[in-house]
Amino acid sequence: MEFGICFKGFVEPDRAKALVRQAENAGFTYCWFYDSHILWRDSYVAMAMCMEHTEHMRFGPCVTNPNSRDWSVAASLFGSLAKQSGDRFDIGIGRGDSAVRVMGKKPATLKRLEEFTDAMRKLIRGDEVQYGDCPEPVQFPWAVGHEPPMWIAAYGPKALATAGRVGDGLILQIADPGICKWLGDTARKAGEEAGRDMSNFRVMAAAPAYTGDIEHAREKVKWFPAMVGNHVADIVEKYGSDTDLVPASLTSYIEKRRGYDYSKHGQSDNPYLDFITDDIVDSFAVLGTSDQHIAKLKELETAGVTQFNIYLDSGDEEKIIADYGETIIPGFRKAS
Repeated sequence: MEFGICFKGFVEPDRAKALVRQAENAGFTYCWFYDSHILWRDSYVAMAMCMEHTEHMRFGPCVTNPNSRDWSVAASLFGSLAKQSGDRFDIGIGRGDSAVRVMGKKPATLKRLEEFTDAMRKLIRGDEVQYGDCPEPVQFPWAVGHEPPMWIAAYGPKALATAGRVGDGLILQIADPGICKWLGDTARKAGEEAGRDMSNFRVMAAAPAYTGDIEHAREKVKWFPAMVGNHVADIVEKYGSDTDLVPASLTSYIEKRRGYDYSKHGQSDNPYLDFITDDIVDSFAVLGTSDQHIAKLKELETAGVTQFNIYLDSGDEEKIIADYGETIIPGFRKAS
């Protein structure tokens, strides 16, 4: 299993540099950034900075979307970062959540997401692409053939099918092994049905991790299931609670959800947290002692997860990285 960390854009630059150096030395191989340019500072500036302070760590947005930027601008940005980093750049793509909703815009359709993914691959590689209402095809004369892996964020059945058909990996914002298995298997099946070789398809579980006292940890990460619930509510609105399409374990916890404040997106002071129970927090995050972390990571690996990406949004970030580097990652490797 790979290990990653994920930042929001409010981490101060000097601290971000120190954290990525610490994480790389601790055995983390990925650093992801939220891409929500209004709520937080632009993430790609921070990525470029952090790339210069690491040697092997890979970087990418978790996640970008088809609607925030003109596609040629996005592809030029991504291709430039791939070249600047020595090909240490991946791309996480979703329909668009806080980045577009805070502007009153709607997420992209899955068709548009799929077209965007294809266009990014081709443009970054150096191919000629004509997209949208652009009257002329676009091609980068400076492109040198980079092909960053494309990870697709998904929960619902149609989005999972899209991830299986066009993605190199799947991003799941949850660390419940049973749910991860269901979602990952659904994406893999769609890829196989489309005739793809899915043997190298990757699945990321992105969620908070917190070491130490369990009661304290629960309070620190309670914001996370609320953020996930916002996505799940969209799925329930579209598909209902049909367990043949979406597992009941994913949808049942939002029955008492009252809303979501995007100005507090992914933050512990979001006012809509009262429907989150201890069982939900324990299921969705990775908490407790080092041995408890290792045990749950083994469950995730057995469920088909290939990367655990820690949302570093809950405080004590340096301690969490240190605990993973000193005991959890070595203990996990030893148990494998």
